[in-house]
Amino acid sequence: MTPPTAELLTLGQWLSPAYPVGGFAWSQGLEAAVAEGQVTDAAGLADWLAGVLEHGSGRNDAILLACAWRAEGDDLADLAELAAALAPSAARAAETREQGAAFAACTRAVWGLDLPDMAFPVAVGRAARLAGLPVAPVLALWLQSVASNLVQAALRLMPLGQTAGQRVLHGLAPLIARLAQQAPGLGLDDLGSATLAADIAGMCQEALQPRIFRS
Repeated sequence: MTPPTAELLTLGQWLSPAYPVGGFAWSQGLEAAVAEGQVTDAAGLADWLAGVLEHGSGRNDAILLACAWRAEGDDLADLAELAAALAPSAARAAETREQGAAFAACTRAVWGLDLPDMAFPVAVGRAARLAGLPVAPVLALWLQSVASNLVQAALRLMPLGQTAGQRVLHGLAPLIARLAQQAPGLGLDDLGSATLAADIAGMCQEALQPRIFRS
């Protein structure tokens, strides 16, 4: 079922690049992967992003978002701690904490929601529940925003071009839709990652000099 227009507008605002969470400062290790020659063209970028979404932080964050949407009471605080603990590097932990805090602060100020600072996917899931937004479209737009942010990072890191970047993002749409449909039925026992290259790149990013992105 398609959400009402008001709900879609809220989601579009929350997960827009214009929402002040500082997403432009982070690449989740993609900068290090480009610097080391692991990602060199559009095809390589598409493969990298598909792996992150299906087997790495994208899938884990979608599960955490869905769990936060369902959570009650103290479970929410435990989820926030787990989300931070799952980050494979200090920079990635800072990324989820700082973006989550920025999201929570803006959403409290504009929507008046009782939303504490917490890891980014947990904050989004909780905000969606408080605002009465259905979880499936939240997950779809969340995953789309993750992929879009990384494509924008790639445009600054390699000779890709805007049109090629949009082709990559468009090609990920079926995967994003499938993951968004699956995540509401998954729980904490389903968390796990198999993206060693991305995790190692995230660790290398912390020592990369010079660099554009914080992660």
